[in-house]
This record gives sequence, structure tokens and C-alpha cells, in this order.
Amino acid sequence: MKISVIGTGYVGLVTGTCLAETGNEVLCIDIDESKVKKMQEGEVPIYEPHLDVLFERNIKANRLKFSTSLTQGLEFGDIIFLALPTPEDEDGSADLSYVLGVAKSIGKQIKDYKVIVDKSTVPVGTSDKVKEAIQNETDVEFDVVSNPEFLREGFAVDDFLKPERIVIGSSSERATKLMKKLYKPFVRSGNPILTMDERSAELTKYAANSFLATKITFMNEIANFCEKVGADVDMVRVGMGTDSRIGKRFLFPGIGYGGSCFPKDVKALHKSGMDHGHEFQILNSVINVNSTQKTILIPKVLSFFDNNIENKTFAIWGLAFKPETDDIREAPALYIIDELLKQGAKVKVFDPEAMPNVRKKYGNKIKYASNMYETTNDVDALIICTEWSIFRTPSFDKLKEKMDAPVIFDGRNLYDLNEIENEGFYYASIGRKTATI
Repeated sequence: MKISVIGTGYVGLVTGTCLAETGNEVLCIDIDESKVKKMQEGEVPIYEPHLDVLFERNIKANRLKFSTSLTQGLEFGDIIFLALPTPEDEDGSADLSYVLGVAKSIGKQIKDYKVIVDKSTVPVGTSDKVKEAIQNETDVEFDVVSNPEFLREGFAVDDFLKPERIVIGSSSERATKLMKKLYKPFVRSGNPILTMDERSAELTKYAANSFLATKITFMNEIANFCEKVGADVDMVRVGMGTDSRIGKRFLFPGIGYGGSCFPKDVKALHKSGMDHGHEFQILNSVINVNSTQKTILIPKVLSFFDNNIENKTFAIWGLAFKPETDDIREAPALYIIDELLKQGAKVKVFDPEAMPNVRKKYGNKIKYASNMYETTNDVDALIICTEWSIFRTPSFDKLKEKMDAPVIFDGRNLYDLNEIENEGFYYASIGRKTATI
């Protein structure tokens, strides 16, 4: 099949590359000329595990191509995926200007039947708006389908190639048949292709992300309460997770969720509810708790240093909002850096992938290390913000040798309390007792 993908962010590029991997001819469109030129030369513009291998293979096989021309994309593809940004607006709603702008352009240029697929995460009713924007410009037949993505950054390629389910929202039998044919190679193991109306498909994505964000936030609330009553959140987590009705995933406490999906989607669903006269009281609490949780380590830091960290130096391990990505959108590490700088502290950072993006934000306001141990030279404390695997088994002897004092504030609960206490560290984590020197 011939596929055009409009937009080459995380979703668009993974979608296009993975569809090419199953033998389709794919043309990816983006307005950024320099980005398109780099992709044409074989350079992957984002970090996503395994994407580079598929990207290179399909370019060599001539199945994956890139262009800046929407006209070319519309002429090329039988199915047109819209993988465009829907950034958070000032009121928390999803900004649909990119999606609707492209829809209008499609309406002006469409010449024969196309299936237009909303791949972006969009509010309920967006498919109707896309349909209207196109219909206002043309009499040519087309269908609009809602096909939300369920890709986890860091696992996006695996999630696309081996999906737990595929959701197709369509009221058109013709479009549904084409979409099922497209996705058939990805569900050979028997996982379902779920068909439903467009609005239900749109809401499914928001509901899923909001529920997971709620689960994370609830566990963070439990962790904070554990500290007050002397319970251990790790034990509570295991006790909860072995209940099959609850499950083990998304029960790890920490310094809040971030990234491009959870924060934006929770706020967008909350705002969508308000627009329709329905208040999501649970989501209101989730938003507020997560906002506080991102800097939950700061009071612990201030308490240890007698409420004065001016001219103190802190090492930070982990800048991306989660491991296996370079994405720093809504990353808790950024909120912690901002608070430290506001208090007059000095900051040294390291992350395996996200350093270039952080440098664009902070410039020379902070220092950047070439490896995890370099950040700890002559620092007053280490703060862990992202659970990259390389941080899980450090040399504690090397840390003690490099640091001015053996002090760690861990926002991801990476270390065993007894072990690190035996190593001679002051160690404050989330929802557990504090190990003292």
C-alpha cells in the first residue's frame, strides 16, 4: 500500500518507518527543510531504541522517503496519516491549529478518494472538525478515521510492531476495510483490532493515559503517606501489585510523571470535560498532586542543608522524563534544576541522551558532564531524577571518593536501603525511611 505520513515527530516517524518495514511504500512529510534533508541523508532526528536500524534498512530498500511537499504527499498516498503536534493551550485544551490547518490544505488539493487518519492524540469530536475543514474546500469523496497511537517513548518501535491492540474509529466500511488490511501484519499473534465510532476511539486514548497517570499519582500519594507513618512503600507496592485486579505495573513511586503525553492528555481531557459541563474531579486532583510531586525532593534537600543551599553544588543524574528517550518535555529534573538555581545553588548534570536538549534550555547556567561520575566531583549531594540502567549499580566507593559528602536524594528509589546504609551514605528516597550516616 502507499502511505503518506504528515509530521515526523516521535509518532509520525515511528509510524512511517514501521509501516515501511511491512512492505508498504511510505512518504513522510515535514515542513522543516533542514530536518527533511537530514532524514533524506539517513540521519534519524530523534533518539528511540531500534528506530535507526529500521530507518536505515527501509531507506536503502527505497520504501521510506521524505519530502516537504504536502501536495506530493497527497498525490502519493492512498492513506494519509496526520501525525501533527497538538500542544497544550494556555487553558489546558489541545491546540488543533496544526491538524485543522493541514486538513484545510488537504481539502484544497485532494483529487481522488483518500482515507485521512487522525494519528495525533486529539479531543473528542476532532474527526468531525477535520471532516468539516476538508468538506468546506472540496466535493471529492474521502473518509476520516480516528486511529490513536499507544506508543511508549523508549519502546515505541516494539509497541508499533507488536501492539496489544489497534483501535480504529470509523463510520465508513470502505475505510475500515483498508485500515484492517494495513494493520493485519501487526496482529498475526491474535491481538485484536478494535473497531468503534470515531468519538469513542478519540476518547479511548485520553481515558487510557489519564487512568495510568492516576495510578502513578495514587502511588505517589501512598508513598508520601508512608513517610509520615513509617511504612515502606516498596512493601506496600508489592502487596498491592500481587492483586490481579490491580497489577504490578505503574505502581512505582517517584517524582511525578512527565513527557509529551500524560501531562498534556490529562489536562486536555479535564478541559474537554469542563467544556461539556462535566468536571473530572479525580483528574483535577491528579494534576495538582503531580505538580507538587515533581519537586517533592526539594524540601528534603533544604531540610538536610538547614534551609540554605546558596553556593552548594548538586550533581543530577537523569534529565529525560524517563529512561530510553531524549525527551525532556515536562521532565521532573527540569523543575528540580529550576528550584535549585532559584535558591542560589550550582548544578552539574548528566544524562545518556538528553544533554543536547537540556543545553538548549539552560545554556551556561548549569554545567554538563561527559559521564555520570564526572558530575559528582566535589559536589555537596547527588540527586537522581531518571532511572537509567547505568545508574542502578554505581561504584559507591568511587562516589564517596569524589563527593564532598556521601549524600544522595533519590527520586526513583534505585537502591536497597540496607545496602546503601552499609555503604555509609545519607540516602533520602520516596516513601521509605531515610538512611543516615
